[in-house]
Amino acid sequence: SFREPYQILLDGTFCQAALKNKIQIKEQMPKYLMGEVQLCTTSCALKELETLGKELYGAKIILQRFQVRRCPHLKSPVPASECLLSMLEENNPHHYFVATQDHPLTTGLKAIPGVPLFYIILNTIVLDKPSQASLDHVQAVQLGELVSPAQQRSICSLKEEQGIGQKDGEQRKKRKRKQSNPNPLSCLKKKKKKGVPTPPLKKPEEGAKRKRSRHKKRRTEGGDMEAAPAATST
Repeated sequence: SFREPYQILLDGTFCQAALKNKIQIKEQMPKYLMGEVQLCTTSCALKELETLGKELYGAKIILQRFQVRRCPHLKSPVPASECLLSMLEENNPHHYFVATQDHPLTTGLKAIPGVPLFYIILNTIVLDKPSQASLDHVQAVQLGELVSPAQQRSICSLKEEQGIGQKDGEQRKKRKRKQSNPNPLSCLKKKKKKGVPTPPLKKPEEGAKRKRSRHKKRRTEGGDMEAAPAATST
C-alpha cells in the first residue's frame, strides 16, 4: 500500500550524513524511488538538533526545510528516535519510509513490520532489505493467520470492487456467448437442409417429365411404324 507521494521521515543523523557526503536529499530521493516524495520530520527531531548545538547547525537547516508532522509530544518533547518509533505505531499504518543513521533506532524499526529503511553508505543512499519481522508478517498474511483491521477494510473494499468487476465481466462474457453459441451459420445450414431438397426435387421432376414425354413420343411413333408394316403385309 505504498503509493505516491512517498512519505519519508528523516532525522538529524541522516541530514548530517547527507551534508558530509554532499548529497542533495530533495534531488536524490525522487530519482531513487522514481516517483513523487514528501520529505517530513517531527518537532522532536528539530528540538533535539537545537539542544546539540553548533555541531549540527547545518543538519538543522536542512531538516527545517521539510514538512513537520504532528507527534504526541508537543508539550513534552522526547528524543528523535523515540518520537519516530511512536509515529510508526505497531504496523506503520501511514506507510512511512524512514531515513536515519541512528543504529538503536534502526534496530527498533526492524522489529516493526513494513517499514522501509534508508541510510547512507559511501556517498550513496541505500534502501535496506526487508527485515525478518516484515517477511514473517507477509507470510502470516498470505496464510491468513494475521490480518490487521485496516487491512481487513482494504481487503473488503477490494473484494467489492473486484466482485463488481467480475459480475460485469461475466455479463459481458454471457452476452458474447449468446451471440456466439447460436452459431448463425449452423442455423442457416440446418434451414438449408430442410428447404433445399424441394428445389432440387423439382428439377429432376421436370427433367423426368420431359424424358417421359419423349418416351411417349417414341412409343407413339413406334406404334405408327409398327402399324405401317402390318398394312403392307396385308
